[in-house]
Amino acid sequence: MAATSEADVSSAKFPSGAALVVGGSGGLGAGIARRIAAYGSDVALTYNTRRERGEALASELRTDGRKAGAYAVDLTKQASVIALVEDVVREFGTLHTVVFAAGPAFALRYISQTDPATMEHHLASDIMGFFHITQAALPHLRKTRGSLVACCTCGFDRWPVKDAISVVPKSGVWAIARGVAREEGRFGVRANVIGTGVINAGSSVDGLANGNVPSNFIEDAAAATPLRRLGEADDIAEAVCFLASRQASFITGQLLNVDGGWSV
Repeated sequence: MAATSEADVSSAKFPSGAALVVGGSGGLGAGIARRIAAYGSDVALTYNTRRERGEALASELRTDGRKAGAYAVDLTKQASVIALVEDVVREFGTLHTVVFAAGPAFALRYISQTDPATMEHHLASDIMGFFHITQAALPHLRKTRGSLVACCTCGFDRWPVKDAISVVPKSGVWAIARGVAREEGRFGVRANVIGTGVINAGSSVDGLANGNVPSNFIEDAAAATPLRRLGEADDIAEAVCFLASRQASFITGQLLNVDGGWSV
């Protein structure tokens, strides 16, 4: 039997069409977009305010031989999300995967000290954002028997003190994903969630830069993790690609913690 080439494996990993990475201009989303493209899929990615980063990443992926595009979206606005999905399907033809890797920058606060307006903003961005993208994408995912993968938090299994602004809204995302798995499986659509640990990318790095996360946060998080290190964007990206791929065709409604053992 002839050996399977890397190109054969890449082309077989996903169905035809594009993956949509929501939040692809962020540190985590960019890592996911690059990994999906490396496995042979075209990629559409979104940005909210970071247009230059989104377009630069799309250009990078095109240079590597993939079809790619960057799209502006306001996840809190249903009309904006519907227009996004229509634009992506018009440009790429079909949609086989939606990855939700978006989320506003967070600040570490006790629940008693969390500003209600900040919590409301995160609830709208995460829960309603995921709800909007799910509703808009489902008709297309049914056609391809596609997949939803949402990047959330390992805080569902072990409460991270001062992180309610992340865990509470992401709990709603997890609930929607479970509902989709239960209701849409009859159409071949799967939905799964990644419980991310502290990652050396995205909101953790942004929080350090803007002062909303204390400087000792990274060191303390690594020390509390059995593997004694932070995760990298590639750690999450590989898990996302697995859950979205044909190799995980009988996996749905699951939470996979990629956290270095933090939730143990």
